[in-house]
Amino acid sequence: MKNILAYLTIGFGLMTACTAPQGQISDQDPFRDRVDSVMALMTLEEKIGQLNLPAAGDFTTGQASSSNIAEKIKAGLVGGLFNIKSVAKIRDVQRVAVEESRLGIPLIFAMDVIHGYETVFPIPIGMSCSWDMALMEKSARIAAQEASADGINWTFSPMTDISRDPRWGRMSEGSGEDPYLGAQIAKAMIKGYQGDDLSLNNTILACVKHFALYGAPEAGRDYNTVDMSRQRMFNEYFLPYQAAIEAGVGSVMTSFNDVDGIPASANKWLMTEVLRERWGFEGFVVTDYTAINEMTDHGLGDLQQVSALAMNAGVDMDMVGEGFLTTLKKSVEEGKVSEAEIDAACRRILTAKFKLGLFDDPYRYCDVERAKREIFSDAHRKVAREIATQTFVLLKNENQTLPLKKEGTIALVGPMADNTENMTGTWSVAARFENSISLRKGLENALGDRAKIVYAKGSNIYPDSLLESRVSIFGKPTYRDNRPAQVLIQEALQAARNANVIVAAMGESAEMSGESSSRTDIEIPENQRALLEALLKTGKPVVLVLFTGRPLAIKWEQENLHAILNVWFAGSEAGHAIADVLFGDVNPSGKLSATFPQNVGQVPIYYNHKSTGRPLAAGQWFQKFRTNYLDVSNDPLYPFGFGLSYTDFEYGEIKLSKSELVGDERIRVSIDVKNAGGVDGAEVVQLYVRDIVASMTRPVKELKGFEKVFLKAGESKTVRFELGQEQLKFYNNDLNFIFEPGEFEIMVGGNSRDLTSKKVIWK
Repeated sequence: MKNILAYLTIGFGLMTACTAPQGQISDQDPFRDRVDSVMALMTLEEKIGQLNLPAAGDFTTGQASSSNIAEKIKAGLVGGLFNIKSVAKIRDVQRVAVEESRLGIPLIFAMDVIHGYETVFPIPIGMSCSWDMALMEKSARIAAQEASADGINWTFSPMTDISRDPRWGRMSEGSGEDPYLGAQIAKAMIKGYQGDDLSLNNTILACVKHFALYGAPEAGRDYNTVDMSRQRMFNEYFLPYQAAIEAGVGSVMTSFNDVDGIPASANKWLMTEVLRERWGFEGFVVTDYTAINEMTDHGLGDLQQVSALAMNAGVDMDMVGEGFLTTLKKSVEEGKVSEAEIDAACRRILTAKFKLGLFDDPYRYCDVERAKREIFSDAHRKVAREIATQTFVLLKNENQTLPLKKEGTIALVGPMADNTENMTGTWSVAARFENSISLRKGLENALGDRAKIVYAKGSNIYPDSLLESRVSIFGKPTYRDNRPAQVLIQEALQAARNANVIVAAMGESAEMSGESSSRTDIEIPENQRALLEALLKTGKPVVLVLFTGRPLAIKWEQENLHAILNVWFAGSEAGHAIADVLFGDVNPSGKLSATFPQNVGQVPIYYNHKSTGRPLAAGQWFQKFRTNYLDVSNDPLYPFGFGLSYTDFEYGEIKLSKSELVGDERIRVSIDVKNAGGVDGAEVVQLYVRDIVASMTRPVKELKGFEKVFLKAGESKTVRFELGQEQLKFYNNDLNFIFEPGEFEIMVGGNSRDLTSKKVIWK
């Protein structure tokens, strides 16, 4: 039997066909009338059903009608599903919704498409170190193309949480410590996912997360309390979220933590006053996984109470917990929630479905032939390899140890040297792990018969088997070798005996970072350090290929090893990309998006801190009654923006178009940059500003611009920036966004530490 919506679709089909939806979700025309027509037919229970987002689990194709969730779909009690994969399964489930429910409202299908789909790109913190917005957008465009070809039309990405604490494991999923860089990345990713027209079947709805402040938990412990002033929120953490809204992101996900003592999912100030009234967001808000239910453990009441709090705060969709589904009708009857609130939430979700074109063709994302053609293609893997090479950060290169020569014998050792499944990193749920390229395979493919690779594991990830079992999960085994540690080291030394150079692949495994992977010790595990110490005694150069999802405290490694290349987790083509850089086919150009501490005691450490009333002079340590430590300097191991190259770049003097400005005048900043070495390479030129005197304390410097420039050996280029009052504004304690005239220091350089500067007066 045809459902009621079949007739509605005919009546409104031409309207949508002539419309190219742009930007963020809106309940304005052309969708208002269509949404009104649907909602006029819906019962209260069906409206609440649209607010329900359960996890799909898995289905056997052809059996969707008899699955556990099918009865709810038939009853109109499900708005969408997530974590179901493949065109055949999604089409089968969509058929139940469209053909077997009373109104035939299509489902929206979501997945954690975080850094690629089946073609996996580097983890987000790695991607951010490329400082290349075109590459960021391209990676998201390919991810959207592949996911949409497999039936997915909504991703829970990008994560824009600023984090300054590498103990927090989920730093791997973000873009580092800086709000300006994070904002540029958010805009690029959303553009890549959503394109200019969400009705096209190769675009997907983006979801900015986690609103808000999820990246600042106390003690770096996941899900923990966040407590900070509101002016700090706006000045140091909110910009990437706001940039995402301005870029037209279609949905927002709440965070698990409390803000101002109220969990984010019940925080009306966040979800309504800031998000909708201040920033003008018109899309829909979804909770994180069971976030509403978890508010009972926060101490806010039973499931009915916390569900009402979330609805009244401005949350539209309940992920997994079914608090909305099971309690909202009762809350309406008792006057605790208005039906108007439910209508508003339902309207936002239906509008998103109209904008995605699902009412016109519920199967628009279910083309089997497209899936075969577009997913994990050779062309996409080639791009993944190219992008990965741009994310690696060269941290040390003593005596030009790198690049390696494609000759002789290379000893390849370490627990990450031959681990295919761990190359894609955390949150790679759709990856073809078995098809990823390990470092060993990448080196062997690069060398052919020109040089010899001798491999030995050398150590496990952790000395403690129980600890290692906690990170050998989600299809990413660590392949623990239970023989004595000294036996493994001896095998590595045997492999190194006749080698010209030793490549040590060490650090973290993929799931040592990510959600619920906080660490109090962020050094390389002691058994891996023991292996490095033994290798150094051979007297041969040791190159550390560092795998990590967070900044690590690697002071010993910096002091003792010959070269360190940080490769994060580089995705499907990791091994090939690492080989490209190790052998000099690609010159590394990555720059850190987060500060590396000397030890965990410096955490949180970040470049854009404020000055105290007793600052320590730059380069000094120790001075009593000044801001410093007894046992370590204030300096980071590697500053924000840092990254070496196989060539050298020289900076000239800053040139300013004016030394004094008035009102809304703009200043042009230029600097000459020269590739003074013998290798072509790219440099990220970074612009920082300090507001020297203000009505409240301000950071010692803030990133305000950057440009990645490619220079041939010996070539020079003039890099230009422009600044106006808008870039120099800040939020005062009344949360007004203001500009204050005065003196500003303008700084340019290759990282946040090594800068040349000039001052300007703005009247």
